[in-house]
Amino acid sequence: MQDFLSATKYIDYKDEAIQMKVKELFSNNMDDVEKAKIAYNFMQKEIPHSFDCNAAVITAKASDVLKNRTGICHAKANLFAALLRSQNIPVGFCFEHITLADDDSEGYCVHAFNAVYLNGRWVKLDVGGSQKTNAQFSLEEPILAYPPRAEYDEYFFKGIYPNPHQETMNMLEQAKSLQDVLENIPEFVLEEPDIDARSVSKEFRERLGL
Repeated sequence: MQDFLSATKYIDYKDEAIQMKVKELFSNNMDDVEKAKIAYNFMQKEIPHSFDCNAAVITAKASDVLKNRTGICHAKANLFAALLRSQNIPVGFCFEHITLADDDSEGYCVHAFNAVYLNGRWVKLDVGGSQKTNAQFSLEEPILAYPPRAEYDEYFFKGIYPNPHQETMNMLEQAKSLQDVLENIPEFVLEEPDIDARSVSKEFRERLGL
């Protein structure tokens, strides 16, 4: 359980800027769902995808995403996780194999989104899509940025991970430009998930004493 609540190098919610934003966004009388929705709306409205704003800086850590007000999907997922983990709400990471263009002409990449533990089950929420996508906050069926298209070999990597994709984090830390990101973003997730999404609800209910 602690793995999905921890502050880490990339989910650095103890950073002063994140702590200030947390105090601005949340109040003690809010429940977890309210906090998740407020954090989601903040991410969607205030933190544009790096390719939408032609960002001059490449971010990875949650605190850097907040300070620079931009990030690709992986980086934005880090900040979303940091905001909610600061409130003792478990948050994990999910990954998807998608095309870089509208079709498969430019190859593939790993897309990242979050799984948030709300009301006794995991809810998948995607704050990382471009402005052209239609992701929404939904407690029922996920409404994600990139519904997978089987005809283009798009699919979800199975399970929920406690940490961001390390290979992508390494790439972001080395990248100097958006072109570097395009040329070097990984295509596959090779690690095994910590939680099998098919059994997670029962497992976490037991571990939380629900």
